[in-house]
Amino acid sequence: MKIPDTTAATEGGATVGRQERRRRKLHDHLYDTAVGLFVAHGFETTTMEQIAEAADVARATVFNHYAQKVGFLEEWGARRRARVGEILGAQHAENLPVDDRLRRYLEEMADLNIASRAETSVLMDASARYGRLLQDPSLEVDLARIVEEGLRRGEIRADVDCGQAGALLAMCYFSTILRWIREEPAPFDLQERLGGALDIVLTGLLVRRGENGKP
Repeated sequence: MKIPDTTAATEGGATVGRQERRRRKLHDHLYDTAVGLFVAHGFETTTMEQIAEAADVARATVFNHYAQKVGFLEEWGARRRARVGEILGAQHAENLPVDDRLRRYLEEMADLNIASRAETSVLMDASARYGRLLQDPSLEVDLARIVEEGLRRGEIRADVDCGQAGALLAMCYFSTILRWIREEPAPFDLQERLGGALDIVLTGLLVRRGENGKP
């Protein structure tokens, strides 16, 4: 009779057994190894075989965790969004007005990019070239949820399509980051540029009737 593994950790209210912890540790090791190789040698030239060799595992092991190399890019983006979610959660940002909450979200994303510019330059560019950067709705969904909360609170116009607003903000973010990474040194202040784009989205382009002296 096999003795069950009773050594478990609690995560999100569920228990995580030893085998699962080992799997996650290996998964993290493969991820860290791959990202390091991408930054050092480029995404396109790095192979799954090189990742396996550097991680000291069999090639099949890498494919068991990542069916395709672009899977590392998708996880890279997911981890960044998750990290921002953790930071904002710790700050209880959900209690902020919608404009401040959106600003804090973009500020934290910018901070992550600034702190790891070399990594961002390689992986964001690779995501645009080989991944599903502009097709993956994950970021726009996160932003749309914030807008929707503002709508429920009466902070957003009732006729605003929250999904479309989230998509617009996500496209502003991606286009700004792609411009920021493709020149060295950085061609503009990332925080300032993202904040400016958000201001335009929130206030609009047109002068309100009466503000310019016209009826």
